[in-house]
Amino acid sequence: MNATIYHNPRCGTSRSTLALLTEAGADVTIVEYLRHPPTVAELARIYARAGLSPREGLRMTEPAARALVDASDADVLKAMAIDPILIQRPLVETPKGVVLARPPERVLAIL
Repeated sequence: MNATIYHNPRCGTSRSTLALLTEAGADVTIVEYLRHPPTVAELARIYARAGLSPREGLRMTEPAARALVDASDADVLKAMAIDPILIQRPLVETPKGVVLARPPERVLAIL
């Protein structure tokens, strides 16, 4: 099975999710989203497939996220594309769907 993980190698949850994907035998494409941020359109597509609002994908522990509490979905997506640290991780996409893998075991539902 093919899987794409929007990954931060410094994040323990992201590393654990990647390990689960590898152990399951998935053919994994790793997107280091901090180096190669997804576009607004790509983020919108991913969140729609996951059934999440952009706000639900916002990493609220980041100081810049607090300014987006009352922002529109479009503004949240723009902010994420400009400053990808605002994207909650890891996002994983397979042909079966998309999950925000928090906890990492959530990824098993789309394998």
